Amino acid sequence: MRPEFPMQFEREHGCTEAEWLGWLPGAVRNHALDTGVPGQASVTIHGGSLSLQWHALEPRRLGLARFPRLMMRYRFDGLDANERATFMRYFDLYMQRGGG
Repeated sequence: MRPEFPMQFEREHGCTEAEWLGWLPGAVRNHALDTGVPGQASVTIHGGSLSLQWHALEPRRLGLARFPRLMMRYRFDGLDANERATFMRYFDLYMQRGGG
């Protein structure tokens, strides 16, 4: 069963902004990417788009270890459920780090 991706949702990511911005071009593949505004990015996907907005959260602490976190807001415009799922399947696979 294919996961559903609503037009707008939020996620927490365990990374720094610099890491996120380094991974983002590969995650969007051949789609046009604009990162000209701090804390925001837009991706042109066929006849629609994905807008991303993020801000840093307090690091997660585990004993003395600290883990960075970003809160990410995803907003799709002009893409149907199948187009959103197709894009996000690759995006999520690309962004997956270390977990299985």
